[in-house]
Amino acid sequence: MAGNDTLGDCGEINQELTHALLPPVFVTVFVVGTLSNIWGLRSVCASWRNIGSINVFMLNLGVADLLYLATLPFLVVYYACKSQWLFGHIFCKVTRFCFNLNLYGSIGFLTCISVYRYLGIVHPMWVMGKITSRHSLAVSALVWLLVIMQILPDMFFDKNDGNPTSCYDTTSSKQIRGYLPYSIGWAVTGFVVPLLIILVCYGHVVVVLATNANVNPLLKQRCLKLVVILVILFSVCFIPYHVFRNANLMTRIMKVDGKCLPSFRGIYIAHQVGRCLACLNSALNPLIYIVGNDEFLMKLHRLGGRARRSLASLTGAVIYRKPLVADPDSPSDTRVNSELMKG
Repeated sequence: MAGNDTLGDCGEINQELTHALLPPVFVTVFVVGTLSNIWGLRSVCASWRNIGSINVFMLNLGVADLLYLATLPFLVVYYACKSQWLFGHIFCKVTRFCFNLNLYGSIGFLTCISVYRYLGIVHPMWVMGKITSRHSLAVSALVWLLVIMQILPDMFFDKNDGNPTSCYDTTSSKQIRGYLPYSIGWAVTGFVVPLLIILVCYGHVVVVLATNANVNPLLKQRCLKLVVILVILFSVCFIPYHVFRNANLMTRIMKVDGKCLPSFRGIYIAHQVGRCLACLNSALNPLIYIVGNDEFLMKLHRLGGRARRSLASLTGAVIYRKPLVADPDSPSDTRVNSELMKG
Protein backbone atom coordinates (compact mmCIF):
# COMPACT_ATOMS: atom_id res chain seq x y z
CA MET A 1 0.00 0.00 0.00
CA ALA A 2 1.18 3.48 -0.72
CA GLY A 3 2.09 4.66 2.73
CA ASN A 4 -1.58 4.40 3.23
CA ASP A 5 -1.85 2.97 6.69
CA THR A 6 -2.25 6.36 8.33
CA LEU A 7 -3.82 9.64 7.35
CA GLY A 8 -1.72 11.96 9.48
CA ASP A 9 -4.27 13.67 11.73
CA CYS A 10 -7.15 12.13 9.77
CA GLY A 11 -7.11 8.79 11.57
CA GLU A 12 -6.62 5.23 10.38
CA ILE A 13 -7.52 3.93 6.93
CA ASN A 14 -9.91 1.01 6.73
CA GLN A 15 -8.05 -1.51 4.56
CA GLU A 16 -10.69 -4.22 4.60
CA LEU A 17 -11.59 -3.53 0.95
CA THR A 18 -7.94 -3.84 -0.10
CA HIS A 19 -7.44 -7.09 1.78
CA ALA A 20 -10.68 -8.53 0.38
CA LEU A 21 -10.29 -7.29 -3.22
CA LEU A 22 -6.63 -7.70 -4.18
CA PRO A 23 -5.88 -11.39 -3.31
CA PRO A 24 -8.64 -12.97 -5.46
CA VAL A 25 -7.89 -10.58 -8.33
CA PHE A 26 -4.18 -11.38 -8.16
CA VAL A 27 -4.85 -15.14 -8.05
CA THR A 28 -7.14 -14.93 -11.09
CA VAL A 29 -4.66 -12.81 -13.05
CA PHE A 30 -1.81 -15.16 -12.08
CA VAL A 31 -3.61 -18.29 -13.34
CA VAL A 32 -5.11 -16.80 -16.50
CA GLY A 33 -2.09 -14.64 -17.33
CA THR A 34 0.47 -17.41 -16.80
CA LEU A 35 -1.38 -19.93 -18.95
CA SER A 36 -2.16 -17.48 -21.76
CA ASN A 37 1.34 -15.97 -21.87
CA ILE A 38 3.08 -19.35 -21.81
CA TRP A 39 0.83 -20.44 -24.66
CA GLY A 40 1.64 -17.24 -26.56
CA LEU A 41 5.40 -17.56 -26.05
CA ARG A 42 5.27 -21.23 -27.04
CA SER A 43 3.51 -20.29 -30.28
CA VAL A 44 6.10 -17.59 -31.00
CA CYS A 45 9.01 -19.96 -30.36
CA ALA A 46 7.42 -22.66 -32.52
CA SER A 47 7.40 -20.28 -35.50
CA TRP A 48 10.66 -18.51 -34.66
CA ARG A 49 12.16 -18.96 -38.14
CA ASN A 50 9.15 -17.26 -39.68
CA ILE A 51 8.86 -14.64 -36.95
CA GLY A 52 7.79 -11.22 -38.16
CA SER A 53 8.86 -7.82 -36.94
CA ILE A 54 5.76 -7.32 -34.81
CA ASN A 55 6.11 -10.77 -33.27
CA VAL A 56 9.40 -9.64 -31.73
CA PHE A 57 7.45 -7.06 -29.74
CA MET A 58 4.87 -9.68 -28.79
CA LEU A 59 7.66 -11.91 -27.49
CA ASN A 60 8.95 -9.09 -25.31
CA LEU A 61 5.41 -8.35 -24.18
CA GLY A 62 5.05 -11.95 -22.99
CA VAL A 63 8.39 -11.85 -21.15
CA ALA A 64 7.38 -8.65 -19.35
CA ASP A 65 4.07 -10.23 -18.33
CA LEU A 66 5.71 -13.37 -16.94
CA LEU A 67 8.23 -11.34 -14.92
CA TYR A 68 5.38 -9.58 -13.16
CA LEU A 69 3.19 -12.67 -12.82
CA ALA A 70 6.05 -14.42 -11.00
CA THR A 71 5.76 -11.84 -8.18
CA LEU A 72 1.98 -12.11 -7.72
CA PRO A 73 2.03 -15.08 -5.28
CA PHE A 74 4.10 -12.97 -2.85
CA LEU A 75 1.64 -10.08 -3.12
CA VAL A 76 -1.25 -12.47 -2.53
CA VAL A 77 0.40 -13.59 0.71
CA TYR A 78 1.07 -9.96 1.67
CA TYR A 79 -2.52 -8.78 1.34
CA ALA A 80 -4.03 -12.03 2.61
CA CYS A 81 -1.93 -11.55 5.78
CA LYS A 82 -3.40 -8.06 6.31
CA SER A 83 -0.46 -6.15 4.73
CA GLN A 84 2.26 -8.09 6.53
CA TRP A 85 5.31 -8.39 4.24
CA LEU A 86 7.36 -11.49 5.10
CA PHE A 87 10.01 -11.50 2.37
CA GLY A 88 12.39 -8.66 3.23
CA HIS A 89 12.71 -5.03 2.19
CA ILE A 90 14.92 -5.70 -0.85
CA PHE A 91 12.51 -8.21 -2.35
CA CYS A 92 9.67 -5.76 -1.69
CA LYS A 93 11.43 -3.26 -3.96
CA VAL A 94 12.10 -5.97 -6.55
CA THR A 95 8.39 -6.89 -6.55
CA ARG A 96 7.30 -3.29 -7.09
CA PHE A 97 10.00 -2.88 -9.74
CA CYS A 98 8.64 -5.89 -11.67
CA PHE A 99 5.13 -4.43 -11.60
CA ASN A 100 6.34 -1.13 -13.05
CA LEU A 101 8.56 -2.92 -15.56
CA ASN A 102 5.58 -4.91 -16.79
CA LEU A 103 3.20 -1.94 -16.86
CA TYR A 104 5.44 0.47 -18.76
CA GLY A 105 7.08 -2.26 -20.82
CA SER A 106 3.59 -3.27 -21.97
CA ILE A 107 2.76 0.31 -22.88
CA GLY A 108 6.06 0.65 -24.75
CA PHE A 109 5.66 -2.52 -26.80
CA LEU A 110 1.98 -1.79 -27.54
CA THR A 111 3.16 1.56 -28.88
CA CYS A 112 5.74 -0.15 -31.09
CA ILE A 113 3.09 -2.52 -32.45
CA SER A 114 0.87 0.45 -33.24
CA VAL A 115 3.65 2.32 -35.07
CA TYR A 116 4.57 -0.76 -37.11
CA ARG A 117 0.93 -1.34 -38.07
CA TYR A 118 0.66 2.31 -39.03
CA LEU A 119 3.76 2.13 -41.26
CA GLY A 120 2.63 -1.14 -42.85
CA ILE A 121 -0.83 0.19 -43.75
CA VAL A 122 -0.31 3.90 -44.43
CA HIS A 123 3.24 3.75 -45.87
CA PRO A 124 3.63 0.17 -47.19
CA MET A 125 5.91 1.03 -50.12
CA TRP A 126 8.21 3.18 -47.99
CA VAL A 127 8.87 0.46 -45.39
CA MET A 128 8.93 -2.52 -47.76
CA GLY A 129 12.21 -4.36 -47.21
CA LYS A 130 13.54 -1.68 -44.86
CA ILE A 131 12.29 -3.03 -41.52
CA THR A 132 13.62 -6.42 -40.43
CA SER A 133 13.56 -8.47 -37.26
CA ARG A 134 16.97 -7.05 -36.35
CA HIS A 135 15.49 -3.57 -36.33
CA SER A 136 12.69 -4.82 -34.09
CA LEU A 137 15.21 -6.38 -31.70
CA ALA A 138 17.12 -3.08 -31.53
CA VAL A 139 13.89 -1.15 -30.87
CA SER A 140 12.93 -3.68 -28.18
CA ALA A 141 16.27 -3.20 -26.43
CA LEU A 142 15.73 0.56 -26.57
CA VAL A 143 12.25 0.18 -25.05
CA TRP A 144 13.63 -1.89 -22.16
CA LEU A 145 16.36 0.67 -21.58
CA LEU A 146 13.97 3.63 -21.55
CA VAL A 147 11.53 1.84 -19.24
CA ILE A 148 14.28 0.89 -16.78
CA MET A 149 15.59 4.47 -16.79
CA GLN A 150 12.08 5.70 -15.94
CA ILE A 151 11.36 3.30 -13.12
CA LEU A 152 14.83 2.89 -11.59
CA PRO A 153 14.52 5.99 -9.34
CA ASP A 154 11.53 4.30 -7.67
CA MET A 155 13.97 1.79 -6.15
CA PHE A 156 15.59 4.57 -4.10
CA PHE A 157 12.37 5.59 -2.35
CA ASP A 158 11.45 3.93 0.95
CA LYS A 159 8.67 1.33 0.75
CA ASN A 160 7.61 1.59 4.41
CA ASP A 161 7.35 4.08 7.25
CA GLY A 162 9.89 2.29 9.40
CA ASN A 163 7.78 -0.86 9.71
CA PRO A 164 9.75 -3.74 8.08
CA THR A 165 6.53 -5.72 7.53
CA SER A 166 5.08 -3.08 5.19
CA CYS A 167 5.59 -2.93 1.43
CA TYR A 168 4.10 0.23 -0.11
CA ASP A 169 3.56 0.51 -3.85
CA THR A 170 4.79 4.12 -3.92
CA THR A 171 6.74 5.43 -0.90
CA SER A 172 6.64 6.44 2.74
CA SER A 173 4.91 9.55 4.04
CA LYS A 174 8.30 11.19 4.72
CA GLN A 175 9.29 11.09 1.04
CA ILE A 176 5.87 11.64 -0.48
CA ARG A 177 6.50 15.28 -1.45
CA GLY A 178 9.47 14.30 -3.58
CA TYR A 179 7.71 11.28 -5.03
CA LEU A 180 4.70 13.16 -6.42
CA PRO A 181 6.61 15.23 -9.06
CA TYR A 182 8.50 12.10 -10.07
CA SER A 183 5.23 10.15 -10.38
CA ILE A 184 3.60 12.85 -12.51
CA GLY A 185 6.61 13.13 -14.83
CA TRP A 186 6.78 9.36 -15.01
CA ALA A 187 3.09 9.18 -15.99
CA VAL A 188 3.62 11.78 -18.73
CA THR A 189 6.67 10.13 -20.32
CA GLY A 190 5.62 6.53 -19.74
CA PHE A 191 1.91 6.78 -20.42
CA VAL A 192 0.62 10.07 -21.90
CA VAL A 193 3.23 10.34 -24.68
CA PRO A 194 2.76 6.70 -25.84
CA LEU A 195 -1.02 7.17 -25.67
CA LEU A 196 -0.82 10.22 -27.95
CA ILE A 197 1.39 8.30 -30.39
CA ILE A 198 -1.10 5.42 -30.50
CA LEU A 199 -4.06 7.76 -30.99
CA VAL A 200 -2.33 9.54 -33.89
CA CYS A 201 -1.25 6.28 -35.54
CA TYR A 202 -4.56 4.49 -35.32
CA GLY A 203 -6.54 7.63 -36.06
CA HIS A 204 -4.70 7.87 -39.37
CA VAL A 205 -5.06 4.10 -39.95
CA VAL A 206 -8.83 4.22 -39.46
CA VAL A 207 -9.10 7.11 -41.92
CA VAL A 208 -7.07 5.22 -44.54
CA LEU A 209 -9.07 2.02 -44.08
CA ALA A 210 -12.37 3.90 -44.27
CA THR A 211 -11.48 5.82 -47.45
CA ASN A 212 -9.55 3.14 -49.36
CA ALA A 213 -11.79 0.57 -51.01
CA ASN A 214 -8.80 -1.52 -52.20
CA VAL A 215 -7.71 -2.59 -48.72
CA ASN A 216 -7.94 -6.31 -48.00
CA PRO A 217 -11.12 -6.87 -45.92
CA LEU A 218 -9.29 -9.34 -43.64
CA LEU A 219 -6.55 -6.78 -42.96
CA LYS A 220 -9.15 -4.09 -42.33
CA GLN A 221 -11.06 -6.28 -39.88
CA ARG A 222 -7.90 -7.28 -38.02
CA CYS A 223 -6.68 -3.70 -37.69
CA LEU A 224 -10.03 -2.52 -36.40
CA LYS A 225 -10.04 -5.33 -33.84
CA LEU A 226 -6.56 -4.30 -32.72
CA VAL A 227 -7.76 -0.72 -32.32
CA VAL A 228 -10.67 -1.90 -30.16
CA ILE A 229 -8.40 -4.05 -27.97
CA LEU A 230 -5.92 -1.22 -27.46
CA VAL A 231 -8.72 1.19 -26.56
CA ILE A 232 -9.99 -1.32 -24.00
CA LEU A 233 -6.50 -1.88 -22.58
CA PHE A 234 -5.77 1.81 -22.17
CA SER A 235 -9.25 2.75 -20.97
CA VAL A 236 -9.60 -0.07 -18.46
CA CYS A 237 -6.07 -0.90 -17.36
CA PHE A 238 -3.93 2.23 -17.69
CA ILE A 239 -5.97 5.44 -17.47
CA PRO A 240 -7.68 4.80 -14.08
CA TYR A 241 -4.41 3.64 -12.53
CA HIS A 242 -2.43 6.74 -13.50
CA VAL A 243 -5.19 9.20 -12.65
CA PHE A 244 -5.94 7.80 -9.20
CA ARG A 245 -2.34 6.98 -8.30
CA ASN A 246 -1.40 10.63 -8.53
CA ALA A 247 -4.68 11.78 -7.00
CA ASN A 248 -4.05 9.48 -4.04
CA LEU A 249 -0.52 10.87 -3.64
CA MET A 250 -1.94 14.39 -3.53
CA THR A 251 -4.44 13.44 -0.84
CA ARG A 252 -1.66 11.87 1.21
CA ILE A 253 0.29 15.14 1.16
CA MET A 254 -2.82 17.00 2.25
CA LYS A 255 -3.35 14.47 5.05
CA VAL A 256 0.20 15.00 6.29
CA ASP A 257 -0.60 18.73 6.41
CA GLY A 258 -3.67 17.92 8.51
CA LYS A 259 -6.27 18.58 5.81
CA CYS A 260 -9.04 15.96 5.78
CA LEU A 261 -11.92 15.74 3.32
CA PRO A 262 -14.64 13.07 2.94
CA SER A 263 -13.61 12.56 -0.71
CA PHE A 264 -10.21 11.21 0.34
CA ARG A 265 -11.64 7.77 1.11
CA GLY A 266 -13.31 7.59 -2.30
CA ILE A 267 -9.99 8.46 -3.99
CA TYR A 268 -8.22 5.81 -1.94
CA ILE A 269 -10.77 3.15 -2.95
CA ALA A 270 -10.57 4.23 -6.60
CA HIS A 271 -6.78 3.89 -6.41
CA GLN A 272 -7.07 0.31 -5.14
CA VAL A 273 -9.52 -0.55 -7.92
CA GLY A 274 -7.17 1.10 -10.41
CA ARG A 275 -4.35 -1.12 -9.19
CA CYS A 276 -6.48 -4.20 -9.79
CA LEU A 277 -7.33 -3.01 -13.29
CA ALA A 278 -3.66 -2.26 -14.02
CA CYS A 279 -2.60 -5.81 -13.21
CA LEU A 280 -5.28 -7.15 -15.59
CA ASN A 281 -3.13 -6.08 -18.55
CA SER A 282 -0.94 -9.15 -17.95
CA ALA A 283 -3.96 -11.36 -18.67
CA LEU A 284 -5.34 -9.23 -21.52
CA ASN A 285 -2.08 -8.68 -23.45
CA PRO A 286 -2.26 -12.13 -25.14
CA LEU A 287 -5.28 -10.80 -27.05
CA ILE A 288 -2.81 -8.63 -28.95
CA TYR A 289 -0.92 -11.75 -29.96
CA ILE A 290 -4.08 -13.44 -31.21
CA VAL A 291 -5.06 -10.47 -33.38
CA GLY A 292 -1.57 -9.67 -34.63
CA ASN A 293 -0.26 -13.13 -35.47
CA ASP A 294 -0.95 -14.01 -39.11
CA GLU A 295 -0.14 -17.73 -38.78
CA PHE A 296 -2.34 -18.15 -35.70
CA LEU A 297 -5.23 -16.35 -37.39
CA MET A 298 -5.01 -18.67 -40.39
CA LYS A 299 -4.98 -21.73 -38.10
CA LEU A 300 -7.93 -20.32 -36.18
CA HIS A 301 -9.78 -19.63 -39.44
CA ARG A 302 -9.18 -23.20 -40.68
CA LEU A 303 -10.20 -24.64 -37.31
CA GLY A 304 -13.39 -22.57 -37.36
CA GLY A 305 -14.16 -23.75 -40.89
CA ARG A 306 -13.74 -27.40 -39.90
CA ALA A 307 -15.90 -26.86 -36.81
CA ARG A 308 -18.66 -25.28 -38.90
CA ARG A 309 -18.55 -28.12 -41.44
CA SER A 310 -18.64 -30.73 -38.66
CA LEU A 311 -21.57 -28.96 -37.03
CA ALA A 312 -23.40 -28.72 -40.36
CA SER A 313 -22.92 -32.44 -41.09
CA LEU A 314 -23.98 -33.34 -37.55
CA THR A 315 -27.09 -31.16 -37.83
CA GLY A 316 -27.93 -32.73 -41.19
CA ALA A 317 -27.60 -36.22 -39.73
CA VAL A 318 -29.89 -35.36 -36.85
CA ILE A 319 -32.50 -33.91 -39.20
CA TYR A 320 -32.25 -36.98 -41.45
CA ARG A 321 -32.72 -39.38 -38.54
CA LYS A 322 -35.46 -37.40 -36.82
CA PRO A 323 -38.80 -39.36 -36.99
CA LEU A 324 -41.66 -37.66 -38.70
CA VAL A 325 -44.52 -36.60 -36.44
CA ALA A 326 -47.80 -37.53 -38.04
CA ASP A 327 -50.58 -35.01 -38.34
CA PRO A 328 -53.79 -36.73 -37.19
CA ASP A 329 -55.90 -34.47 -39.40
CA SER A 330 -54.08 -35.30 -42.62
CA PRO A 331 -55.99 -37.45 -45.21
CA SER A 332 -53.33 -40.13 -45.28
CA ASP A 333 -53.37 -40.54 -41.51
CA THR A 334 -57.19 -40.69 -41.51
CA ARG A 335 -57.11 -43.41 -44.17
CA VAL A 336 -54.57 -45.45 -42.24
CA ASN A 337 -56.55 -45.15 -39.03
CA SER A 338 -59.78 -46.23 -40.80
CA GLU A 339 -58.08 -49.30 -42.25
CA LEU A 340 -56.74 -50.23 -38.83
CA MET A 341 -60.18 -49.92 -37.29
CA LYS A 342 -61.65 -52.07 -40.05
CA GLY A 343 -59.13 -54.76 -39.49
